[in-house]
Amino acid sequence: QVQLVESGGGLVQAGDSLRLSCATSGGTFINYTMAWFRQPPGREREFVASISRGGGATYYADSVKGQFTISREDAENTIYLQMNSLKPEDTAAYYCAASARRFDGYLSPIRVDYWGQGTPVIVSS
Repeated sequence: QVQLVESGGGLVQAGDSLRLSCATSGGTFINYTMAWFRQPPGREREFVASISRGGGATYYADSVKGQFTISREDAENTIYLQMNSLKPEDTAAYYCAASARRFDGYLSPIRVDYWGQGTPVIVSS
């Protein structure tokens, strides 16, 4: 059973940066497409970014292009989400996700095999 544990969330002000981490265990990390999702208060969970096995390709939701960066460190079995220039609309619970499917850009939450418990990000104006 794959386990995902997010960390790095917190309360920040608009314009600040945060780096989220997702530590994985219980599986062969390099065999999974990894992704970040977020769920703003009162809204559905939405795709943020994905990264291929080995980290050679990434894909971002239009809403975060140029603002967020996803990366992975296979030696540490960890993925990251660097979030810059945070805005109040970025406020959400952020979830790490793993999929056995090959990287194909956008990842539907339906195709996620494992979820982390989420880490909250609150951006004040």
